[in-house]
Amino acid sequence: MRIGLYPGTFDPVTNGHMDIIGRAVKLVDRLVIGVAQNDEKGPLFTTAERVEMVRAEVVGLNANIEVRPFSTLLMHFAEELNANVIVRGLRAVADFEYEFQMTAMNQRLNDDIETVFLMADPRHQAIASRLVKEIARLDGNIDSFVSPAVGAAVRARVKR
Repeated sequence: MRIGLYPGTFDPVTNGHMDIIGRAVKLVDRLVIGVAQNDEKGPLFTTAERVEMVRAEVVGLNANIEVRPFSTLLMHFAEELNANVIVRGLRAVADFEYEFQMTAMNQRLNDDIETVFLMADPRHQAIASRLVKEIARLDGNIDSFVSPAVGAAVRARVKR
């Protein structure tokens, strides 16, 4: 069984993330979406809230998807899952530079796990979770960047 791992903070999950998820499920038999704890980034939502948000978003995809939190080294989590592939999305050259370095390090840690890059759909290339949060904090319209349910959750949280 080919197991893919799509890791991220997903704070919040965006239409860009969903595009990558929808395409990744076509490449693997089972996709695990790993929601990183990553408290250093000062997330808007708790890890548990982000896990539930992603679960709600993927329910309609009718694919073999599992959403799990993790707080360990990515390669340790991938090994725990018996993942063959790590899926990463690329939006721009800046993403490539960071991902290139991470892939090289991950390969040194375990060269049996491949990293596969999926280019973001041009409609979603500018979407970044941190920008969605900033737009929402400044009372801008985020409806084209996230689902209605995620948009409502983000708006409710930034109003606190």
